Amino acid sequence: MMLTNRSKQVVQKELTLAEQLYFPAILKGMLITLSHIFRKTPTVRYPEQKREIAPVYRGQHVLKRDEAGAERCTACGLCAVACPAEAITMEAGERKKGEEGLYREEKYAAVYEINMLRCIFCGLCEEACPKEAIFLTDRIVPSSFTRGEEIFGKDKLVEPADQRVDVSKRQTKAVLDFKQDKRHYHNQTHSDRLLSR
Repeated sequence: MMLTNRSKQVVQKELTLAEQLYFPAILKGMLITLSHIFRKTPTVRYPEQKREIAPVYRGQHVLKRDEAGAERCTACGLCAVACPAEAITMEAGERKKGEEGLYREEKYAAVYEINMLRCIFCGLCEEACPKEAIFLTDRIVPSSFTRGEEIFGKDKLVEPADQRVDVSKRQTKAVLDFKQDKRHYHNQTHSDRLLSR
């Protein structure tokens, strides 16, 4: 009993002398190879040449500072909970008197680490953060030869105060407008709070 009516009759035909020597197959392969020699190469010779990156590209993470230069992260842990790869770990610390310029809130991330070998660059940490402290930038993550170098701490993640990382491409106009409203507590810096007293 046949399940389909697509049966095919197999015929075993005799090979010619040229086919037995594989000469036509070798010639055909050589012609294909020669045709590829004169084509333009698709290889991008990084880092001398750089491919154009889409504005929605998710690359290396950055921990942002506010306008006054204080770290935004409050170690709430929402980014670590949202991370499907469990790549983010952190330890919270209490801000001491005189550190108001360093940390925006009373609680801050004393230790913040991302295991780049586990990270899948999904952007869920960025979406989960209520303080807009973590963003994925358009920078390519540098490679390394050891596993230990792929665990990025605050030394690699926090943006330098004098070299801010532009993440405006990743924010909508509504979010940028909302951030300017100083009536909301989380949009106020330490100096804003002192002026309002």
